[in-house]
Amino acid sequence: MTQRVAVIGAGSFGTALAQVLADKGCLVDIYARREDQVREINENHTNSRYLPDVTLHEGIRASSDLQAVLNGTPYVLIVMPSSAFRETVQLMRPYLDPHAFVAHATKGFDVETGQRMTQIMEEELSEHDVKKFAVVTGPSHAEELSRRIPTTIVVASRARATAEAFQDLLMTSYLRLYTNPDVVGTELGGTLKNIIALGVGFSDGLGFGDNAKAALMTRGLTEISRLGMHLGAAQLTFGGLAGVGDLIATCTSKHSRNWRAGYALGQGKSLDQVLNEMGMVVEGVRATKGAYNIARQTGVDMPITTAIYQVLFEGKAPKAAVEELMGRRRIHEMEEVAEAIRLDWQD
Repeated sequence: MTQRVAVIGAGSFGTALAQVLADKGCLVDIYARREDQVREINENHTNSRYLPDVTLHEGIRASSDLQAVLNGTPYVLIVMPSSAFRETVQLMRPYLDPHAFVAHATKGFDVETGQRMTQIMEEELSEHDVKKFAVVTGPSHAEELSRRIPTTIVVASRARATAEAFQDLLMTSYLRLYTNPDVVGTELGGTLKNIIALGVGFSDGLGFGDNAKAALMTRGLTEISRLGMHLGAAQLTFGGLAGVGDLIATCTSKHSRNWRAGYALGQGKSLDQVLNEMGMVVEGVRATKGAYNIARQTGVDMPITTAIYQVLFEGKAPKAAVEELMGRRRIHEMEEVAEAIRLDWQD
């Protein structure tokens, strides 16, 4: 039986996931807010602003009518920027099938509340069965996935059946998915690595070398794990695809918007100038503000995040921020070793 799937959001990763689903033979409806983008996808089978030089599968149908996209659809993937996530979920609520499986692939926080995206889903879709919610994340640049370059990611859910449903839905010869019951850890890994990628971009933009990059990535992973475990994540999740895997991809790739933004800032450009020139969402900027606020509220030590926050929002020079990080008090690398929190499926 041909499966219907709704993809909410026609940015780069939403379009790449639509490409995967169409390759699987699914009937894919993708929601785009702009009519010119709808026409381009339907008539030209391209989405040139987000995925230049990529030809889209002719089975992808775009629409700006959210009700038509969602009507009776058993599988929904939300791929919207974190800044628009809550509003989008609220708009979806009247049209969403109460029995639908719903996953998101958004990497970020709600800055005002500090909530993760699944927490927003649980709050705004309170009548829905939370065991049918999932998160799709991991090292996956849309530019590569849309060209069918081999990619491996994670789908996390409280319920094994939900995780495996999305695993079966999305698995292809070039996209492999692993399942994980740690929703908190997978979401945080995908969100917090964008902050570290900004820092690595600062470092590269300043002309520092691989030694500095390795230090930022390694200590950044410690920082991600520290906050994650405080919030209930499993430590081992951060050693997997949603943690170190996504961190490597985002900190070392020319496709990474967060690295590119950090690089430009390291070269002396202002944040406003960088964001205007890029013309697309840089999730690490909002994530930095969200993580900084959470760290202050919880008392979790996050020196790299704090330094990046100071560069982005308090005018500190990137070079000064890096020098202050290097000049911190001496500590042992193993000062925060703790027992891994083990999670299991709830069903």
